[in-house]
Amino acid sequence: MSNGALQVARTGLDAQNTKMRVIANNLANVNTTGFKRDRANFETLAYQQQIAAGARADAQNQFATGLSVGTGVKIGSTSRIDTQGVAQMTENALDMMIEGKGYFQVSLPDGTNAYTRAGNFNLTAEGQIVTPEGLPLVPNIQVPEGVTGITIGADGTVSATLAGQAEASELGQIEIASFVNPAGLKSLGNNLLAETAASGAPVIGAAGLEGRGVLRQGALEGSNVNIVEELVDMIETQRAYEVNSKMIQSTDEMLQFANQQIG
Repeated sequence: MSNGALQVARTGLDAQNTKMRVIANNLANVNTTGFKRDRANFETLAYQQQIAAGARADAQNQFATGLSVGTGVKIGSTSRIDTQGVAQMTENALDMMIEGKGYFQVSLPDGTNAYTRAGNFNLTAEGQIVTPEGLPLVPNIQVPEGVTGITIGADGTVSATLAGQAEASELGQIEIASFVNPAGLKSLGNNLLAETAASGAPVIGAAGLEGRGVLRQGALEGSNVNIVEELVDMIETQRAYEVNSKMIQSTDEMLQFANQQIG
């Protein structure tokens, strides 16, 4: 029993350490554009059933409850919390945020698409709209030289005013991707997410239609990390870690006492 308690406490230490790592990553990204906080989900390990509920206690009676002893805990998964981040006004023409559901599409070097909530885009010397890492926005929208102003509508329509022209010319439309299960998207880093079998295939369309959010020019979506909540979780995790550590110490003292008495 004592050795089992050591094993259970060890799984508790491992699980709380993993949760602390998740909290640390949330806090580290408190100022990351479009970042969505993660939550660690705990699961029990297998139970050792010593007496089954309903088993015969004797010829006339049966056990009303069983005897099952747990073997510990683990982090079963992490969940991305997709609540809307606070709008941060920038007045930059190529800064965009999605108000509601959906993701921007960008093209990776291998030709596949990745998805992001970070709308801090830039313009290359060739007039292409790209992420800070140089990944082009999908669909590709080419901005001609001599543009004096760029306007992006709530539906993603991109228009530009050229020098010497009174009216703006339409350059294209930004399309938004949505997923049946956005929690199933795979995190790649650099604010990028990738499609998986769990997320399902992306449904592509104009902003504001079929449940997709609308675009807001001149603003960025901030991280949805709440520092106060994360600090409270950090304190709770620290206390839980200390309790599991204390369990190991107490179990070790029990074993030492038993060895001394037997010896």
